[in-house]
Amino acid sequence: MEAVIEAELEQHHAEQHAISGAVQTMGDAMPALGIVAAVLGVIHTMGSITEPPEVLGHLIGAALVGTFSGILASYGFVSPMAASLEATFNADARYLECVKVGIIAHMQGYAPQVSVEFARKVLASNVRPTFAEVEEIL
Repeated sequence: MEAVIEAELEQHHAEQHAISGAVQTMGDAMPALGIVAAVLGVIHTMGSITEPPEVLGHLIGAALVGTFSGILASYGFVSPMAASLEATFNADARYLECVKVGIIAHMQGYAPQVSVEFARKVLASNVRPTFAEVEEIL
């Protein structure tokens, strides 16, 4: 039974890691899109090279906004979203590991209180209830 549960959890974790990995890849690509926008802006500027400095300044500024937009999207939005997804998925994995340990302990014949204690120990310390809190709830 433990092997079956473990295989199911591994599949679940792999699927979730693929999601956060795809978002992170998108975040990693955003600066490159900003560079492409900047290059296109420079090409447009070069087509207007005979214009006065006021016009060229505006065109060069527009090209730089492309780079800024790509970097802002990457480091300001998409990459933090990927990190948040990864943290959420890792917390979910710890919860499922807790359930697995409790079920396996119970199937091995431990008393329910001992099985719950085994499961409780798997949780991260910042979300783990104390022994007294568990006893009070039970």
